[in-house]
Amino acid sequence: MDAWQAARADWKEDMERFKDDQRAARRTGKRAENPGPPPTGFSLLPWLLLGMGAFSNLFQAGTPQPLLGGLGLLAFNSLYIYVVFRAFRKETREARSTRAALILLGAVTCALALGYGGSWLYFFPLLGLATGAITRGPWLGRVGLAVTALAVAVSAVQEGWDAVNIAYATFLSTMVTAAILSLSEAVRELRAAREELARRAVEKERLRFSRDLHDLLGHTLSVIVVKSEAARRLASRDMDAALAQITDIESVGRQALTEIREAVTGYRDGSLATELDRARSALEAAGIEPVVRHSGPPLAAQTETLLSWVVREAVTNAVRHSGAGRCEISVEGAAERVRLRVMDDGRGPSDTAGSPGTGLTGLRERLAAAGGRLEAGPGVGPRGGFVVVAELPVGAVGTVEAPETARAIGAMGTVARVVGA
Repeated sequence: MDAWQAARADWKEDMERFKDDQRAARRTGKRAENPGPPPTGFSLLPWLLLGMGAFSNLFQAGTPQPLLGGLGLLAFNSLYIYVVFRAFRKETREARSTRAALILLGAVTCALALGYGGSWLYFFPLLGLATGAITRGPWLGRVGLAVTALAVAVSAVQEGWDAVNIAYATFLSTMVTAAILSLSEAVRELRAAREELARRAVEKERLRFSRDLHDLLGHTLSVIVVKSEAARRLASRDMDAALAQITDIESVGRQALTEIREAVTGYRDGSLATELDRARSALEAAGIEPVVRHSGPPLAAQTETLLSWVVREAVTNAVRHSGAGRCEISVEGAAERVRLRVMDDGRGPSDTAGSPGTGLTGLRERLAAAGGRLEAGPGVGPRGGFVVVAELPVGAVGTVEAPETARAIGAMGTVARVVGA
Protein backbone atom coordinates (compact mmCIF):
# COMPACT_ATOMS: atom_id res chain seq x y z
CA MET A 1 0.00 0.00 0.00
CA ASP A 2 2.91 2.39 0.71
CA ALA A 3 4.37 1.70 -2.74
CA TRP A 4 0.92 2.15 -4.32
CA GLN A 5 0.32 5.50 -2.58
CA ALA A 6 3.83 6.77 -3.37
CA ALA A 7 3.46 5.81 -7.05
CA ARG A 8 0.06 7.47 -7.21
CA ALA A 9 1.38 10.72 -5.67
CA ASP A 10 4.42 10.77 -7.99
CA TRP A 11 2.22 10.12 -11.00
CA LYS A 12 -0.07 13.06 -10.17
CA GLU A 13 2.86 15.45 -9.69
CA ASP A 14 4.55 14.32 -12.90
CA MET A 15 1.31 14.69 -14.84
CA GLU A 16 0.88 18.25 -13.56
CA ARG A 17 4.41 19.15 -14.68
CA PHE A 18 3.86 17.47 -18.04
CA LYS A 19 0.62 19.39 -18.64
CA ASP A 20 2.30 22.69 -17.71
CA ASP A 21 5.07 22.00 -20.24
CA GLN A 22 2.55 21.12 -22.94
CA ARG A 23 0.52 24.30 -22.35
CA ALA A 24 3.67 26.42 -22.44
CA ALA A 25 4.78 24.72 -25.66
CA ARG A 26 1.44 25.44 -27.34
CA ARG A 27 1.61 29.13 -26.38
CA THR A 28 5.20 29.65 -27.49
CA GLY A 29 5.13 27.34 -30.48
CA LYS A 30 8.26 25.57 -29.24
CA ARG A 31 8.61 21.85 -28.76
CA ALA A 32 8.23 20.76 -25.15
CA GLU A 33 11.43 19.31 -23.71
CA ASN A 34 9.64 17.36 -21.00
CA PRO A 35 9.52 13.73 -22.20
CA GLY A 36 6.32 13.18 -20.25
CA PRO A 37 5.55 11.60 -16.92
CA PRO A 38 7.87 8.71 -16.06
CA PRO A 39 6.43 5.19 -16.20
CA THR A 40 5.01 3.76 -13.00
CA GLY A 41 3.50 0.48 -11.92
CA PHE A 42 0.18 1.64 -13.34
CA SER A 43 1.61 1.33 -16.87
CA LEU A 44 2.12 -2.43 -16.38
CA LEU A 45 -1.24 -3.21 -14.79
CA PRO A 46 -3.26 -3.52 -18.05
CA TRP A 47 -1.17 -6.55 -19.01
CA LEU A 48 -2.95 -8.50 -16.28
CA LEU A 49 -5.81 -8.80 -18.78
CA LEU A 50 -3.80 -11.68 -20.28
CA GLY A 51 -5.02 -13.68 -17.32
CA MET A 52 -8.70 -13.20 -18.14
CA GLY A 53 -8.75 -16.53 -19.96
CA ALA A 54 -7.51 -18.31 -16.88
CA PHE A 55 -10.06 -16.47 -14.77
CA SER A 56 -12.93 -17.61 -17.03
CA ASN A 57 -11.70 -21.21 -16.79
CA LEU A 58 -12.42 -21.17 -13.08
CA PHE A 59 -16.15 -21.04 -13.86
CA GLN A 60 -16.16 -23.73 -16.54
CA ALA A 61 -17.25 -27.28 -15.85
CA GLY A 62 -14.44 -29.78 -15.67
CA THR A 63 -11.83 -27.39 -14.32
CA PRO A 64 -10.01 -29.29 -11.56
CA GLN A 65 -9.75 -27.64 -8.14
CA PRO A 66 -11.26 -24.25 -9.10
CA LEU A 67 -10.87 -22.95 -5.54
CA LEU A 68 -7.16 -23.76 -5.55
CA GLY A 69 -6.83 -22.15 -8.98
CA GLY A 70 -8.59 -19.01 -7.72
CA LEU A 71 -6.18 -18.77 -4.78
CA GLY A 72 -3.26 -19.23 -7.17
CA LEU A 73 -4.62 -16.50 -9.45
CA LEU A 74 -5.00 -14.16 -6.48
CA ALA A 75 -1.45 -14.92 -5.32
CA PHE A 76 -0.05 -14.30 -8.83
CA ASN A 77 -1.83 -10.96 -9.26
CA SER A 78 -0.80 -9.80 -5.77
CA LEU A 79 2.87 -10.70 -6.31
CA TYR A 80 2.87 -9.15 -9.80
CA ILE A 81 1.44 -5.86 -8.52
CA TYR A 82 3.90 -5.84 -5.61
CA VAL A 83 6.89 -6.35 -7.93
CA VAL A 84 5.98 -3.86 -10.66
CA PHE A 85 5.15 -1.06 -8.23
CA ARG A 86 8.57 -1.47 -6.61
CA ALA A 87 10.39 -1.56 -9.96
CA PHE A 88 10.54 2.18 -10.66
CA ARG A 89 12.72 3.27 -7.73
CA LYS A 90 16.26 2.00 -7.51
CA GLU A 91 16.14 1.48 -3.75
CA THR A 92 13.02 -0.70 -3.80
CA ARG A 93 13.90 -2.38 -7.11
CA GLU A 94 17.20 -3.70 -5.72
CA ALA A 95 15.74 -4.67 -2.33
CA ARG A 96 15.88 -8.32 -1.30
CA SER A 97 12.15 -8.39 -0.69
CA THR A 98 11.52 -7.47 -4.34
CA ARG A 99 13.84 -10.21 -5.61
CA ALA A 100 12.22 -12.72 -3.25
CA ALA A 101 8.76 -11.72 -4.48
CA LEU A 102 9.89 -12.20 -8.10
CA ILE A 103 11.21 -15.69 -7.33
CA LEU A 104 7.95 -16.57 -5.58
CA LEU A 105 6.06 -15.18 -8.59
CA GLY A 106 8.00 -17.57 -10.83
CA ALA A 107 7.16 -20.51 -8.57
CA VAL A 108 3.43 -19.65 -8.61
CA THR A 109 3.56 -19.28 -12.43
CA CYS A 110 5.12 -22.72 -12.84
CA ALA A 111 2.63 -24.33 -10.47
CA LEU A 112 -0.39 -22.84 -12.26
CA ALA A 113 1.01 -23.69 -15.72
CA LEU A 114 1.73 -27.31 -14.76
CA GLY A 115 -1.59 -27.73 -12.98
CA TYR A 116 -3.89 -26.23 -15.61
CA GLY A 117 -2.05 -25.53 -18.90
CA GLY A 118 -3.90 -23.85 -21.75
CA SER A 119 -4.50 -20.14 -21.21
CA TRP A 120 -2.72 -20.37 -17.86
CA LEU A 121 0.57 -20.53 -19.78
CA TYR A 122 0.15 -16.85 -20.67
CA PHE A 123 1.29 -16.04 -17.16
CA PHE A 124 4.87 -16.64 -18.37
CA PRO A 125 4.90 -13.45 -20.54
CA LEU A 126 3.60 -11.61 -17.46
CA LEU A 127 6.47 -13.10 -15.47
CA GLY A 128 8.77 -11.79 -18.21
CA LEU A 129 7.29 -8.29 -17.84
CA ALA A 130 7.92 -8.30 -14.10
CA THR A 131 11.44 -9.66 -14.62
CA GLY A 132 12.31 -7.03 -17.21
CA ALA A 133 10.94 -4.28 -14.97
CA ILE A 134 13.36 -4.96 -12.12
CA THR A 135 16.43 -6.35 -13.95
CA ARG A 136 19.16 -4.01 -15.19
CA GLY A 137 22.76 -4.24 -16.32
CA PRO A 138 24.79 -7.32 -17.29
CA TRP A 139 22.44 -9.71 -15.50
CA LEU A 140 19.57 -8.91 -17.86
CA GLY A 141 20.60 -11.31 -20.64
CA ARG A 142 21.23 -14.24 -18.33
CA VAL A 143 18.06 -13.70 -16.32
CA GLY A 144 16.00 -13.26 -19.50
CA LEU A 145 17.34 -16.51 -20.96
CA ALA A 146 16.73 -18.33 -17.67
CA VAL A 147 13.09 -17.21 -17.54
CA THR A 148 12.65 -18.17 -21.20
CA ALA A 149 14.16 -21.62 -20.59
CA LEU A 150 11.82 -22.10 -17.64
CA ALA A 151 8.85 -21.17 -19.83
CA VAL A 152 10.00 -23.65 -22.51
CA ALA A 153 10.44 -26.49 -20.03
CA VAL A 154 7.08 -26.03 -18.32
CA SER A 155 5.10 -25.25 -21.48
CA ALA A 156 6.56 -28.27 -23.33
CA VAL A 157 4.98 -30.57 -20.76
CA GLN A 158 1.53 -29.16 -21.55
CA GLU A 159 1.68 -28.02 -25.19
CA GLY A 160 4.61 -29.81 -26.84
CA TRP A 161 6.05 -27.84 -29.78
CA ASP A 162 3.55 -25.03 -29.23
CA ALA A 163 5.71 -24.06 -26.24
CA VAL A 164 7.86 -22.12 -28.73
CA ASN A 165 5.19 -19.40 -28.89
CA ILE A 166 5.11 -19.04 -25.11
CA ALA A 167 8.91 -18.96 -24.97
CA TYR A 168 9.12 -16.29 -27.68
CA ALA A 169 6.49 -14.11 -25.94
CA THR A 170 8.27 -14.52 -22.60
CA PHE A 171 11.71 -13.58 -23.97
CA LEU A 172 10.31 -10.65 -25.95
CA SER A 173 8.33 -9.22 -23.01
CA THR A 174 11.38 -9.49 -20.73
CA MET A 175 13.88 -7.79 -23.04
CA VAL A 176 11.56 -5.13 -24.49
CA THR A 177 10.31 -4.07 -21.05
CA ALA A 178 13.86 -3.81 -19.69
CA ALA A 179 15.05 -1.89 -22.77
CA ILE A 180 12.20 0.64 -22.69
CA LEU A 181 12.48 1.31 -18.97
CA SER A 182 16.29 1.57 -19.10
CA LEU A 183 16.09 4.04 -21.98
CA SER A 184 13.48 6.11 -20.15
CA GLU A 185 15.68 6.26 -17.05
CA ALA A 186 18.73 7.23 -19.12
CA VAL A 187 16.86 10.08 -20.82
CA ARG A 188 15.66 11.47 -17.50
CA GLU A 189 19.11 11.17 -15.92
CA LEU A 190 20.64 13.06 -18.84
CA ARG A 191 18.00 15.76 -18.57
CA ALA A 192 18.62 16.06 -14.82
CA ALA A 193 22.37 16.31 -15.48
CA ARG A 194 21.80 19.09 -18.02
CA GLU A 195 19.63 21.00 -15.54
CA GLU A 196 22.30 20.59 -12.87
CA LEU A 197 24.98 21.92 -15.22
CA ALA A 198 22.80 24.92 -16.05
CA ARG A 199 22.17 25.55 -12.34
CA ARG A 200 25.89 25.41 -11.62
CA ALA A 201 26.56 27.86 -14.43
CA VAL A 202 24.08 30.27 -12.85
CA GLU A 203 25.76 29.83 -9.45
CA LYS A 204 29.16 30.51 -11.01
CA GLU A 205 27.87 33.70 -12.61
CA ARG A 206 26.42 34.87 -9.31
CA LEU A 207 29.73 34.22 -7.59
CA ARG A 208 31.48 36.29 -10.24
CA PHE A 209 28.96 39.09 -9.75
CA SER A 210 29.46 39.06 -5.98
CA ARG A 211 33.20 39.42 -6.46
CA ASP A 212 32.66 42.34 -8.83
CA LEU A 213 30.34 44.01 -6.32
CA HIS A 214 32.93 43.48 -3.59
CA ASP A 215 35.61 45.08 -5.76
CA LEU A 216 33.31 48.02 -6.52
CA LEU A 217 32.54 48.71 -2.85
CA GLY A 218 36.12 48.14 -1.75
CA HIS A 219 37.49 50.72 -4.21
CA THR A 220 34.76 53.28 -3.48
CA LEU A 221 35.07 53.03 0.30
CA SER A 222 38.86 53.26 0.07
CA VAL A 223 38.54 56.55 -1.85
CA ILE A 224 36.04 57.88 0.71
CA VAL A 225 38.33 56.96 3.64
CA VAL A 226 41.37 58.59 2.04
CA LYS A 227 39.50 61.80 1.21
CA SER A 228 37.93 61.91 4.70
CA GLU A 229 41.38 61.71 6.30
CA ALA A 230 42.59 64.48 4.00
CA ALA A 231 39.60 66.68 4.90
CA ARG A 232 40.24 66.14 8.61
CA ARG A 233 43.91 67.15 8.28
CA LEU A 234 43.12 70.22 6.15
CA ALA A 235 40.18 71.47 8.23
CA SER A 236 42.39 73.26 10.80
CA ARG A 237 44.61 75.17 8.33
CA ASP A 238 42.84 75.30 4.93
CA MET A 239 39.04 75.20 5.10
CA ASP A 240 38.59 75.69 1.33
CA ALA A 241 40.74 72.65 0.56
CA ALA A 242 38.85 70.62 3.22
CA LEU A 243 35.51 71.61 1.68
CA ALA A 244 36.82 70.57 -1.72
CA GLN A 245 37.61 67.11 -0.30
CA ILE A 246 34.15 66.90 1.29
CA THR A 247 32.60 67.82 -2.06
CA ASP A 248 34.58 65.01 -3.69
CA ILE A 249 33.34 62.62 -0.97
CA GLU A 250 29.75 63.62 -1.72
CA SER A 251 30.30 63.06 -5.44
CA VAL A 252 31.93 59.67 -4.91
CA GLY A 253 29.14 58.60 -2.55
CA ARG A 254 26.40 59.58 -4.98
CA GLN A 255 28.15 57.78 -7.82
CA ALA A 256 28.64 54.67 -5.66
CA LEU A 257 24.96 54.69 -4.67
CA THR A 258 23.95 54.82 -8.35
CA GLU A 259 26.32 52.00 -9.29
CA ILE A 260 25.15 49.79 -6.42
CA ARG A 261 21.49 50.30 -7.27
CA GLU A 262 22.23 49.34 -10.88
CA ALA A 263 24.30 46.34 -9.80
CA VAL A 264 21.82 44.83 -7.32
CA THR A 265 18.73 45.21 -9.51
CA GLY A 266 17.32 41.72 -9.81
CA TYR A 267 20.16 40.27 -7.75
CA ARG A 268 19.79 38.26 -4.56
CA ASP A 269 22.48 37.33 -2.05
CA GLY A 270 22.52 33.54 -1.86
CA SER A 271 20.34 31.03 -3.72
CA LEU A 272 17.60 28.48 -3.23
CA ALA A 273 20.18 25.69 -3.28
CA THR A 274 22.02 27.39 -0.42
CA GLU A 275 18.77 27.76 1.55
CA LEU A 276 17.97 24.07 1.03
CA ASP A 277 21.41 23.15 2.39
CA ARG A 278 20.81 25.36 5.43
CA ALA A 279 17.37 23.79 5.94
CA ARG A 280 18.86 20.31 5.83
CA SER A 281 21.47 21.28 8.39
CA ALA A 282 18.88 22.88 10.71
CA LEU A 283 16.60 19.84 10.56
CA GLU A 284 19.45 17.44 11.30
CA ALA A 285 20.53 19.58 14.25
CA ALA A 286 16.96 19.41 15.62
CA GLY A 287 16.84 15.62 15.32
CA ILE A 288 14.45 15.66 12.32
CA GLU A 289 15.22 13.44 9.34
CA PRO A 290 15.47 15.67 6.23
CA VAL A 291 14.47 14.49 2.74
CA VAL A 292 15.32 17.12 0.10
CA ARG A 293 14.52 16.80 -3.63
CA HIS A 294 15.29 19.53 -6.17
CA SER A 295 14.57 19.22 -9.89
CA GLY A 296 13.68 21.47 -12.78
CA PRO A 297 15.24 24.26 -14.83
CA PRO A 298 17.13 27.24 -13.31
CA LEU A 299 14.86 29.87 -11.78
CA ALA A 300 14.80 33.65 -11.88
CA ALA A 301 16.43 35.40 -8.92
CA GLN A 302 13.06 36.77 -7.72
CA THR A 303 11.52 33.31 -7.75
CA GLU A 304 14.43 31.82 -5.80
CA THR A 305 14.18 34.63 -3.26
CA LEU A 306 10.50 33.99 -2.54
CA LEU A 307 10.91 30.22 -2.40
CA SER A 308 13.89 30.60 -0.06
CA TRP A 309 11.74 32.63 2.35
CA VAL A 310 9.05 29.94 2.24
CA VAL A 311 11.63 27.22 2.96
CA ARG A 312 13.07 29.24 5.83
CA GLU A 313 9.66 29.92 7.42
CA ALA A 314 8.34 26.36 7.00
CA VAL A 315 11.50 24.74 8.34
CA THR A 316 11.61 27.17 11.26
CA ASN A 317 8.03 26.20 12.18
CA ALA A 318 8.88 22.51 11.85
CA VAL A 319 11.94 22.84 14.10
CA ARG A 320 10.29 25.01 16.76
CA HIS A 321 6.70 23.82 16.94
CA SER A 322 5.96 20.54 15.13
CA GLY A 323 7.79 17.89 17.16
CA ALA A 324 8.25 16.03 13.85
CA GLY A 325 10.57 13.11 13.18
CA ARG A 326 10.74 13.57 9.40
CA CYS A 327 10.47 16.56 7.06
CA GLU A 328 10.31 16.35 3.26
CA ILE A 329 11.19 19.33 1.06
CA SER A 330 10.63 19.03 -2.69
CA VAL A 331 11.19 21.67 -5.39
CA GLU A 332 9.81 20.65 -8.79
CA GLY A 333 10.11 23.02 -11.71
CA ALA A 334 8.36 22.86 -15.06
CA ALA A 335 8.62 25.06 -18.14
CA GLU A 336 6.12 27.58 -16.74
CA ARG A 337 5.71 27.17 -12.98
CA VAL A 338 7.70 25.85 -10.03
CA ARG A 339 6.18 24.07 -7.05
CA LEU A 340 7.65 23.87 -3.52
CA ARG A 341 6.27 21.50 -0.89
CA VAL A 342 7.44 21.24 2.73
CA MET A 343 5.76 18.38 4.63
CA ASP A 344 6.46 17.06 8.12
CA ASP A 345 4.87 14.33 10.22
CA GLY A 346 4.52 16.36 13.43
CA ARG A 347 1.50 17.76 15.17
CA GLY A 348 1.27 20.76 12.85
CA PRO A 349 2.46 24.31 13.65
CA SER A 350 0.26 27.35 13.33
CA ASP A 351 1.09 30.61 11.62
CA THR A 352 3.32 32.48 14.05
CA ALA A 353 3.14 35.78 12.31
CA GLY A 354 3.22 38.64 14.73
CA SER A 355 2.75 41.46 12.28
CA PRO A 356 1.89 41.98 8.60
CA GLY A 357 4.64 40.78 6.28
CA THR A 358 5.93 38.06 8.62
CA GLY A 359 5.07 34.39 9.02
CA LEU A 360 2.93 32.44 6.59
CA THR A 361 0.46 35.31 6.19
CA GLY A 362 3.12 37.70 4.95
CA LEU A 363 4.55 35.05 2.63
CA ARG A 364 1.10 34.36 1.21
CA GLU A 365 0.74 38.05 0.36
CA ARG A 366 4.20 38.23 -1.23
CA LEU A 367 3.58 35.17 -3.40
CA ALA A 368 0.17 36.45 -4.48
CA ALA A 369 1.76 39.75 -5.54
CA ALA A 370 4.26 37.82 -7.67
CA GLY A 371 1.54 35.79 -9.43
CA GLY A 372 1.80 32.71 -7.22
CA ARG A 373 0.02 31.12 -4.29
CA LEU A 374 0.77 29.59 -0.91
CA GLU A 375 -1.31 26.99 0.94
CA ALA A 376 -0.68 25.57 4.40
CA GLY A 377 -2.64 23.10 6.46
CA PRO A 378 -2.80 19.60 7.95
CA GLY A 379 -1.32 16.81 5.87
CA VAL A 380 -3.36 14.06 4.26
CA GLY A 381 -2.48 10.44 5.03
CA PRO A 382 -1.82 8.11 7.93
CA ARG A 383 1.04 10.26 9.28
CA GLY A 384 -0.85 13.54 9.23
CA GLY A 385 1.57 16.36 9.95
CA PHE A 386 1.63 19.79 8.34
CA VAL A 387 2.10 20.74 4.68
CA VAL A 388 3.16 24.03 3.11
CA VAL A 389 2.78 24.25 -0.68
CA ALA A 390 3.98 27.24 -2.74
CA GLU A 391 3.65 27.75 -6.48
CA LEU A 392 5.25 30.52 -8.53
CA PRO A 393 5.96 31.35 -12.15
CA VAL A 394 9.47 30.30 -13.13
CA GLY A 395 10.16 34.01 -13.72
CA ALA A 396 8.33 35.81 -10.88
CA VAL A 397 6.68 39.13 -11.74
CA GLY A 398 8.16 42.29 -10.24
CA THR A 399 11.37 43.06 -8.41
CA VAL A 400 11.91 41.32 -5.08
CA GLU A 401 14.70 42.67 -2.91
CA ALA A 402 16.05 40.86 0.10
CA PRO A 403 15.37 42.82 3.31
CA GLU A 404 19.07 43.33 3.95
CA THR A 405 19.65 44.75 0.47
CA ALA A 406 16.67 47.08 0.70
CA ARG A 407 17.75 48.42 4.09
CA ALA A 408 21.32 48.96 2.90
CA ILE A 409 20.22 50.85 -0.20
CA GLY A 410 17.76 52.94 1.82
CA ALA A 411 20.41 53.81 4.37
CA MET A 412 22.89 54.91 1.71
CA GLY A 413 20.19 57.02 0.09
CA THR A 414 19.51 58.73 3.41
CA VAL A 415 23.20 59.49 3.91
CA ALA A 416 23.45 60.90 0.40
CA ARG A 417 20.45 63.17 0.97
CA VAL A 418 21.89 64.43 4.27
CA VAL A 419 25.27 65.13 2.67
CA GLY A 420 23.58 66.88 -0.25
CA ALA A 421 21.55 69.02 2.13
